[in-house]
Amino acid sequence: MCLQVEAAIYCSMGRLEDAIPVLERSIEALDHKNGSDHAVAKFSGFMQLGDTYSMLGRVDRSISSYESGLKIQTETLGDLDPSVTETCRYLAEAYVQAMQFDEAEKLCQRSLEIHRVHNAPASLEEAGDRRLMALIYEAKGDYESALEHLVLASMVMIAAGQENEVAAIDVSIGNIYVSLCRFDEAIFSYQKALTVFKSIRGDDHSTIASVYIRLADVYCKTGKLRESKSYCENALRILSKPGPGIATEEIASGLTEISAIYQALNEHEEALKLLDMAMKLLKDTPGQHSMIAGIEAHMGVMFYKVGRYGEARSSFKNAVAKLRASGETRSVFFGIVLNQMGLASAQLYRIAEAAQLFQEAREILEQECGSCHLDTIGVYSNLAATYDAMGRVEDATVILEYILKLREEKLGTANPEVTDEKERLAMLLKEAGRARIRKGNSLVNLLDSSS
Repeated sequence: MCLQVEAAIYCSMGRLEDAIPVLERSIEALDHKNGSDHAVAKFSGFMQLGDTYSMLGRVDRSISSYESGLKIQTETLGDLDPSVTETCRYLAEAYVQAMQFDEAEKLCQRSLEIHRVHNAPASLEEAGDRRLMALIYEAKGDYESALEHLVLASMVMIAAGQENEVAAIDVSIGNIYVSLCRFDEAIFSYQKALTVFKSIRGDDHSTIASVYIRLADVYCKTGKLRESKSYCENALRILSKPGPGIATEEIASGLTEISAIYQALNEHEEALKLLDMAMKLLKDTPGQHSMIAGIEAHMGVMFYKVGRYGEARSSFKNAVAKLRASGETRSVFFGIVLNQMGLASAQLYRIAEAAQLFQEAREILEQECGSCHLDTIGVYSNLAATYDAMGRVEDATVILEYILKLREEKLGTANPEVTDEKERLAMLLKEAGRARIRKGNSLVNLLDSSS
């Protein structure tokens, strides 16, 4: 336990890297089979190690630590002990951060089953897990199930007089309504939350800014651009002069969300300026590699859209490096960033580099999404275009034949996308038998036709 105290002191000083070997030594020194005291201490060590890795942005190591802690806890206390639910929640949240939503759902379901055994119906603990389950279902695109869990959680919080929590759930319900294109209901939910938050926290709290951003997004989606921009400006007013206790990450996240709205409003320079502000805020914050990588990837997309391909490639390259360093190399997001960097490289005629990036992206997305997913098919198509530009016509033809087969099975032979793939394939087959001099813009043309 002394080692764990020493590690906690390192963490309080911001010396997270120094805390890790200390925690690892404390864990190695304990054998949970030597009684409950050893088991509790070893469990605590694994959970503290998981928290430390999480603060460093190393999600994979965080998950591994939490899993080890959960294993010791269940071996010592049993699968249905009430304290297991908290560990399941920690691990589920880590899986959500890693975008491994099926694993997160299993853990959350396990936690809800334990609640049903030990707690009275509709307990506050169960409501908390239902909110997490709603987040998981939302991420998986099952919006109706997410809405069901949020409504049940809200009923519990209303009965318990938890106005602040009810308002927070109303924001989440509004998000689901947006996903379901039920915009009037979304606005109603957001306005309900706004009224409560203002009465509890005042007009200039960061929570108010977050609701303004949600409203700005809805109004942007419904074509009410003046209202959208007005809410953006209100949110920026709050975030530019944050009150005490507001985390840097919260401000950066708000700036990033507003940037996305300005991008939708075609105000690209303003959007880029906000992203740059967010990145600078996070620059010296420990454990924010993943968030900074996300911002850099977003900037890369915007640079690409306005034709600044060199800056796009540089932004994507920085994002890829940070994601590799934090161990997030098997996620869907990483595969998509690789694909985007490949497109930027292709526009700069760095053909061999583009091919390598598309190959790695294809491998990741095949594993994480499956061969028939639209993101995977898009990478196949980009790789075929790149091979064609490199003169590897046979390799390009094989990929296009495969894409055509997938699209015919998924969309039917009469679909326009299938027709386009047939035309591209016919063009390649026609040229495959003869030597040819590639035109300088052939890759760009093929990439454009696949987008």
